[in-house]
Amino acid sequence: MMDKITITGITGFGFHGVLEHERRDGQTFSVDLEVTTNFDSAVTSDDVRDTVNYAELAEIVHAAIVGEPVNLIEKLANRIATDCLDISGVTTVTVTVHKPQAPISVPFTNVSVSRTLP
Repeated sequence: MMDKITITGITGFGFHGVLEHERRDGQTFSVDLEVTTNFDSAVTSDDVRDTVNYAELAEIVHAAIVGEPVNLIEKLANRIATDCLDISGVTTVTVTVHKPQAPISVPFTNVSVSRTLP
C-alpha cells in the first residue's frame, strides 16, 4: 500500500531565472510537493519517527527555493525531488514549481513545471 503526504504552497524568495533582472532582483516562487511512503508502522506506533516528517520535507523545499540560483525551474524541481528522495521512507516524489512572475509578454496567472521521480 502506498500512502501520500502532500504539502502545497511552500513559498520563498529566490533568484532563479535566465534573465539578468531575475538573478539580480529575485522573485517569489511557490512549490507543491507530494511524496509516497508507507504509513503502516506509524499508524501502529503513533510515533513521528515511523513516518516521513513533513516539516523536514518543507524545510528541504524552502532551502532549495531560497538557495543557490539556477537558470531553469525544471532544474529547481529536479533538485528538490532528488533531495526529498534522500529522506528515509520516501518512495516517489512529485514536485511542482510555480513561477507566477515569469517573464512572459502576455497576461497569465501562473506558469509551473512538475517533476516526478521514483
